[in-house]
Amino acid sequence: MARVRSKDTKPELIVRSVAHRMGYRFRLHRRDLPGTPDLVFVRHRKVIFVHGCFWHRHRGCYKCTAPKTRPHFWQDKFDQNVQRDIRSVLALEALGWDVLTVWECQTADVRTLAESLSRFLSLDAADGGVLNHPPSSAP
Repeated sequence: MARVRSKDTKPELIVRSVAHRMGYRFRLHRRDLPGTPDLVFVRHRKVIFVHGCFWHRHRGCYKCTAPKTRPHFWQDKFDQNVQRDIRSVLALEALGWDVLTVWECQTADVRTLAESLSRFLSLDAADGGVLNHPPSSAP
């Protein structure tokens, strides 16, 4: 697990590239915000988390598998990850930030990703806020 990166992952680089090509400028991994969001759009008060489907348990995704060895260890680890994600989103919303979660599998279709980012980043807080939350409970 030491080789598993938390920053500059391929899905994150794809999201960053799409957002940048769309003309948006952002900050990366702001440690002063709950959950250290991957992309922070300060002027818009919006943040994006780019989650790996395996580690953050994207429901219904083919990448959301479970190791066969030490199933209790892994289930506890996954549950903790999901709970931490929920806490981070709630804390950010309480601070007035809008949150979008982009899943690893959603980065394969760049056109759809660009449309999702465009919708999210063009929304005002009064227009509806959050488009996508992490799952509310463990699978």
